[in-house]
Formats: sequence, structure tokens, C-alpha cells
Amino acid sequence: MANSAEKQVKVYRAADAPPGALAGDVVAVLGYGNLGRTAALNLRDSGVKVRVGNQEDEYADQARAEGFEVVPLLVASADDVIFVLLPDEVIPVVFEREIAPALRAGSAIAFGSGYSLAFDLIHPSESVDVLLVAPRMAGISARTRYLAGEGFWGCVGVEADRSGRAQQRMLGLAGALGMLRAGAVEMSAATEAALDLFVEQTVGSLLGMAIMTAFEVGRDAGIPAEALVLEMYMSGEMEIVFRSFRETGFFRSSEDHGPTAVFGGMLRTLEMDREALMASFRTILGDIKSGGFAQRFQDEARNGYPMLEMARAMMHGDSPISDAEARLRRLTASPKPGSEQPDKA
Repeated sequence: MANSAEKQVKVYRAADAPPGALAGDVVAVLGYGNLGRTAALNLRDSGVKVRVGNQEDEYADQARAEGFEVVPLLVASADDVIFVLLPDEVIPVVFEREIAPALRAGSAIAFGSGYSLAFDLIHPSESVDVLLVAPRMAGISARTRYLAGEGFWGCVGVEADRSGRAQQRMLGLAGALGMLRAGAVEMSAATEAALDLFVEQTVGSLLGMAIMTAFEVGRDAGIPAEALVLEMYMSGEMEIVFRSFRETGFFRSSEDHGPTAVFGGMLRTLEMDREALMASFRTILGDIKSGGFAQRFQDEARNGYPMLEMARAMMHGDSPISDAEARLRRLTASPKPGSEQPDKA
């Protein structure tokens, strides 16, 4: 049963964005990576004046090739609305050196993640609007949905209104991105950051560990490695399950599965140590909200990303799972035209 005392969230849709919310404003998109590129393209396609702030690298070259004016971050940060889409751990240093000195009174600075605000890593001037406009979808997918006339969900909020236009600018930015076609949930930067990190570090970690463990146990028991990766995710069935969560509901989607799956799932769920799992998740959330995780991540960046290097080595190195995936792709690849062997009479 839902908690009757629970506060109902505010969701903004396209009709909530005031017409011409960004009229006359130039939006500077800081960072032309995965999400920055999508933001710049979507905003421009929505009629917003956009320029890109980026260091001189391959991303700057790509932005120019796609028709954007590219300027240094210090120059871009003097525009009317600054949309920061740089990596979380990079923002504190860049903000102090290249963003804060250029901010003009009455301008607005928006963040695609609540991270740097939530953990007190930056301190915007008291003369600027501070906004949260955080898409809940990866850049490539957000761009694809925008071009298809569809929307994607996001989290938005006003952290500080110094111009009297902060709400208008926040909604204008979210609307031009395509976010309001689906919906944007209002929340603080602190809540958005905790939400994002909590789900990544609990559901994401648990799912990843479950897949790796099931693969190892199943293979040791004689189940073919190719069959394991097929069953767990390469068949596409898992994508359909998650889509059913979205379209039908987490519990009601179970009606799409047969009695064997429902019985087995319920049986093993009841056998799990739920209290231990809840204790672990509470510890993780506590560490996130206290700023402990952010401190370790900033240390990771300052030390040259040693743990991320280990992760990248796993991602790109040889592994039984990657080998099984490759074999399955080869086995199911369509033959090239003319390569089929004729039947022998």
C-alpha cells in the first residue's frame, strides 16, 4: 500500500514550458561529449541559439564540423545560459578556473547532474540562477528519441533564482532538449545525485554481479557458455522484460511469464537474505548522502583513475564472457552474399 503521507512528485510536461522561454538567450553547452553533443543538437534543432565551450580536441573538431561555433570554456561561460555537461569529477576544478570567473550577474548556470552541487564541490555566485536539468537517458538514445518526435524523462529543479526567470529558463531548457515530451520530475540536486548514484551502485552492481556469477556457476556445471549469455541477455528477452516493467508495471508484468518462471522466481526470492541486502543498500545510500563516495571519487581522479584503469582493462581484455559473446555472434551472423555453399546433388 502506498504511504499516504508520501509527498506527490511534481512532473512537468511540454505545456508547462512558457512560449519563448529562452528567447534572446544564447545557451553555451560546455562539453561536446556523448550528452553534450546531443544537448547542443537538440537545442539548435528546437530553435535555440547555441555555441559550444570545449577545449581544443577531437570533440571540438566534431562540433565545428557539425556547424557549431566552438570557443574556450572561459569565453562560453559569459553567455546567458551555461549548460554544464562535463564529467562529474572534472567540474570542480574547471568551475573554479574557467567557469566561475566568467559568469555574469543575471545569467543562469544549469547542470546535467546534481553531483557537484549536492556534495558541496562548487559554489556558484549569488548573482546567478542555478538550475538542474538532468536527462535520464544516454546521449545517443536521447538524440534518437528527439529525432523520432519522442521524449525522454529527466529530473529538473531550481537551486537558486536570482533573475526572477529561473523557472522559465529551466523549463525552456528542458523543453528544447525534448525532455518535456515525456516528462521531467522536479527534485533537488541533492536528491538527483543520491538517486543516480544509489541505483548505479545497488541495482546496477547487483545485476552485474548476478550475471557474472550465474555465468561462472552455469559454465562449471556444464552449460555451454554461449547458451548462458544467450539466455541472460543476448536473445533480447531481458530488454523486453524491462520494457514490460515500464509499460505494464514491475509486478503486473509477471503475468507475461509462465507459471514455471513465476513460481521459481518467487521461491528463490523468498529464500534470499533480504535483511542483509537491505542493510547493504542502506549502508551504500548512507555513504553516498554523507559525501563519502564523492570524496573517494575525487581522490580517484586526483590519483590518475587507478580503479577505472582496472575496470577498463576488464572491459577491453579477454574474458570467458566476451569470448562466448563473440562465438555466438559468429554462429548467428548472416552469410555474406555469394558466400553460401551450393547444395550438393
